Amino acid sequence: MPKQEEDRILREWTPILLRSILIAAMITLVAGLILTYTFAPDYYVEHYRAAQHGHLIGKETLGLLFDRVRQGNPHAVLTIGLFVLTLVPLARVAFCFILFIRERDYTYVALTAYVLAGLIAGMLAGSAG
Repeated sequence: MPKQEEDRILREWTPILLRSILIAAMITLVAGLILTYTFAPDYYVEHYRAAQHGHLIGKETLGLLFDRVRQGNPHAVLTIGLFVLTLVPLARVAFCFILFIRERDYTYVALTAYVLAGLIAGMLAGSAG
């Protein structure tokens, strides 16, 4: 692939990809805020007070989170919105990784693979605890 074609793909598709993810995250977060305001305005105050008294919320699995989203739980919708938002840098690096593989530019494949592995490890470490 010529260098100009690579630049064109990066210039045109990267903003589309990133903006699409940002818009999806924003829509989800706004929906979560509306649900919170409408159905559970005291949710965070109640959980804050519960945490002050040592009643911490347990760890939420992704499956449990999606079940709660289907039930219309505002907290779960907001959490999914934040999760989608964290996909922005991951999608950017993954997009470049695929592009460099396609070009067979193995130096950049190795560098983006390293960054991608770091991002994924960070996400996994964050979900672990």
